[in-house]
Amino acid sequence: MDEREDSLPPGDAAIADDRETPAPETELDEDDRLKPEFVRDVIELAEAGEGEAARERVGRLHPADIADLFELARTDERPMLAAVLGDMLSAEVLAEMNDYVREELIDLLAPEQVAELASELDTDDAVAIIEDMEEDDQQAVLQAMEPEDRAAIEDALSFPEESAGRLMQRDLVAVPEHVTVGDVIDRLREDTELTSDFWEIFVVDPMHKPVGTCQLSWILRTPRDIAIGDVMKREQTLIPVDMDQEEVALRFQKYALISAAVVDKSGRLVGMITVDDIVHIIQEEAGEDILRLSGAGDGDINEPIRETYSARVRWLIANLGTALVASTIVGIFGGAIEHMVALAALMPIVAGVGGNAGTQTLAVTVRALAMNQLTDSNSWRAIWREMKIALLNGGTIALIAGTATALWFANPELGGVIAAAMIVNIFVAGVAGVAIPLLLDRLDQDPAVASSIFVTMTTDSMGFLAFLGLAVLSGLTTL
Repeated sequence: MDEREDSLPPGDAAIADDRETPAPETELDEDDRLKPEFVRDVIELAEAGEGEAARERVGRLHPADIADLFELARTDERPMLAAVLGDMLSAEVLAEMNDYVREELIDLLAPEQVAELASELDTDDAVAIIEDMEEDDQQAVLQAMEPEDRAAIEDALSFPEESAGRLMQRDLVAVPEHVTVGDVIDRLREDTELTSDFWEIFVVDPMHKPVGTCQLSWILRTPRDIAIGDVMKREQTLIPVDMDQEEVALRFQKYALISAAVVDKSGRLVGMITVDDIVHIIQEEAGEDILRLSGAGDGDINEPIRETYSARVRWLIANLGTALVASTIVGIFGGAIEHMVALAALMPIVAGVGGNAGTQTLAVTVRALAMNQLTDSNSWRAIWREMKIALLNGGTIALIAGTATALWFANPELGGVIAAAMIVNIFVAGVAGVAIPLLLDRLDQDPAVASSIFVTMTTDSMGFLAFLGLAVLSGLTTL
């Protein structure tokens, strides 16, 4: 697809270029965020019917800053703001916008308008706009598009969500191996249909399978009569079209890629992925894992309240169920607690410290799994490492807690019981924090989704069981 600036007349293109510059300092704070007073001024101008003044104030903003402006406005203010700004709500602005806010605004547009905006974007950005629409609306937009653009987007939508096929751009530069550098340069200069943004060209064989890559800097520094096959680099990282976007991001990070070829199941070149797309994926996947650990859903402040409620409440209900296990253990030792009230005061300490120890290990393990640092080849080594760390932590906390308890309650035996319980629970927490996400990963389940609930249940239950059980076994109290 063509970039927006390529289709604009010279005057409008100058305006588009101007918007690519950072916003004036008076509109952004020291952290490059729109100032609250600027946002309020623009909205007040729009509400007062001073559309030209509002447009003038917004005119010098970068598309990403205009997207921020819509996100910072209230839900009921966004339709009015969109009507006032008109064509400033461009394809580039929609591509930079939060998913939920973008969906709100697209609902206000006719299918023909959405189709026009999508046609101005690269395929991956256009797919991001269209993929979350209702089926009927999606089909209406596709029907309003040019056949070539529609075919590209329909092809992208045929791939699984969050896959390389959805992420890739179809517009790239591919040349046969036998041509010369001069031939390539002439084509880049003369072919007006070529994409305007790329860092390297792909060299393909007669079956259109990639055999190498060549950076633009190499082409510019090589004599015209040299064959491109003598300049290119044959070693390259190929991305299968059905690879998950998280795995794609890991390959870009591992091999320091700027762009990479995407191939179909037969090995033919079908697209490319560039690093600017991967930056968004890395941020998205990192935040997604953290939010899943907490059971907070998407964690987006623009997410509708009903969806947020639905995402959070199911994990709270699950947590309530696992908490019953710990409460059952406490109930079994109810008589022991009645005989020695100090046990009730100390129980939360054992469970709480164990829970924190488990959370520490869990966070490290989930991150290592997400970064492909923890695999079958080193999983047992990781478990053994966490066991040793847990024993060291348990011994340190046991010494502090046991000494403090013995002095406070003037009961050395009680101090010994809580010290032993601390060692046991922190050790179990360390093992659970690494073993549970590993087990879920082996079962092809996302370890970030359910691990925290199981780890919390394990540390709470074991903390109560170890502390109260040891208190009974030591003769401090009876059931």
